[in-house]
Amino acid sequence: MRIISGKFRGKQLIVPKQLPVRPTTDFAKTGLFNIINNTYNFNKISCLDLYAGTGSLSFEFLSRGCGDITSIDMNGGCCKYIKTTAVLLNNNNALSVIQADVIKFLSTALKPYDIIIADPPYAETPAEELTKIVFERNLLKPGGVFILEHASGNDLSNLAHYNDTRKYGHVSFSFFRE
Repeated sequence: MRIISGKFRGKQLIVPKQLPVRPTTDFAKTGLFNIINNTYNFNKISCLDLYAGTGSLSFEFLSRGCGDITSIDMNGGCCKYIKTTAVLLNNNNALSVIQADVIKFLSTALKPYDIIIADPPYAETPAEELTKIVFERNLLKPGGVFILEHASGNDLSNLAHYNDTRKYGHVSFSFFRE
C-alpha cells in the first residue's frame, strides 16, 4: 500500500498479512481523490473513515493536510496498525482511531463531518442502513458528502440522497448528498 499524494506522497506502508482487509486499489483511490480534491480544501475539512481497515483512505486524507480524521474499524489488529502508522507519520493528533462497530458508532456519533467515507466488506455492504443513519442523524455538514465504496456490480441509484457513481474497474464509489 502506498500514499498517492500530499506530504507523504510515495510512502510505502507495509500492511501485516494477517489483517482481514481488502485495501482500496491505487487506481480507484487516485480517481476518488481527484474528485474530492476538486471540491474540498483538505486543510479545512473533517473526515470520518468507516470500515477503515488499513487506514489507506485516512492516511491519504492526512497526507493531503486534513487535520480532523476519525477512523472506525471493529478489528483490533486494524486499529492497532492505523494507530502505529499514524505515530510513524507524526500525525500531530489529526487522526484518531476508534475500535467500534460502524453502525453502533453512527447511531451515537455526536458531531457532523464534511466527508464520510465507508468501505465495508463487499459481501456485507449495508448501503441502505448506512445512508439512512447518516442522513437521519444529520451527520454531514452543509455541503458534505457520504461516499460508499462497493463492488461495481451493485447499483445504489435507488437509495435516498443518491447523487452519482464513479466506476474504477471492479470498484465503484457512490456519492450521496443532501
